Amino acid sequence: MNKNILTKSWVVILIAFICSALWGTAFSGVKIGYDKFGIEAADWSSQMIFAGTRFAIAGIMTILAGSLAAKKLLLPTKSSIPKIAMISLFQTVLQYFFYYIGLAHTTGVKAAVIVTAKVFAAILISALIYRLEKLTMRKIIGCILGFSGIIIINMNGLKSGLNFSLLGDGFILISTIANGFSSVLIKKYSSNENPVLLSGWQFLFGGLIMTIIGLACGGNIGNITVNSVAILLYLAFVSAAAYSLWAMLLKYNPVSKVSVFGFMNPVCGVVISSIVLKESGSIGIHALAALALVCLGIFIVNREKNKSIS
Repeated sequence: MNKNILTKSWVVILIAFICSALWGTAFSGVKIGYDKFGIEAADWSSQMIFAGTRFAIAGIMTILAGSLAAKKLLLPTKSSIPKIAMISLFQTVLQYFFYYIGLAHTTGVKAAVIVTAKVFAAILISALIYRLEKLTMRKIIGCILGFSGIIIINMNGLKSGLNFSLLGDGFILISTIANGFSSVLIKKYSSNENPVLLSGWQFLFGGLIMTIIGLACGGNIGNITVNSVAILLYLAFVSAAAYSLWAMLLKYNPVSKVSVFGFMNPVCGVVISSIVLKESGSIGIHALAALALVCLGIFIVNREKNKSIS
């Protein structure tokens, strides 16, 4: 795909929705994976090995697919290695290291709400730190509407209170900020680098580091069966496909235009989890209201004054 195609509004919407749907399946996929491998909810070191293995495989998948498409092996160059290391540090290592520890000390619902702040983080970092775009009132209002939708869809789980814990909620917030930096970095570096190459190698490097950390902290993965390996391979495919497509969108579009679609991830996750995991009460008036607010927020962020989304 080239720039002319990837900047068209219908293409951005379609690819971003595909990414959100894929990432949405990962919510239930990870739960199924933990069950198949016998990983306990609080065993973050084993979860780190699980995640690290997933991302390392995702990296291999991305590199192989990108190499076939380019008809040459995608190998990092001297100039791309530092960029790959930086993206890997924020996107894979820091994001998921703090995420898994934080998740063990807070509720899944609160984590889901905090994680969606990555949209704010990416837009603020892009506008205020790297000066890649302007921070407008439209973008702020759109983000607030989208975030309101995430609050609504998680309303029942938040009834217990909004108390903040550093080890739990604080670590999830750090994870979210790391994700914001990774989006901006892939945008910045892909201007003169292949985004698929950056995606593949950052996953491979980051996945290996996470696996080593998990093993060093006493984690282990057992119960290796055809079903458990299958779900691991599927999750690796989700990461490889979704992040590579996302990186390609970021290369040719403003960070705000792409990142705001991140509000769709938890909505897709709730709907898909309700179907796959048979979680009752997930699809209802709250989900519909949330979807409406998310879509409105996306529309506002992407619609410049007196112009269409494209």
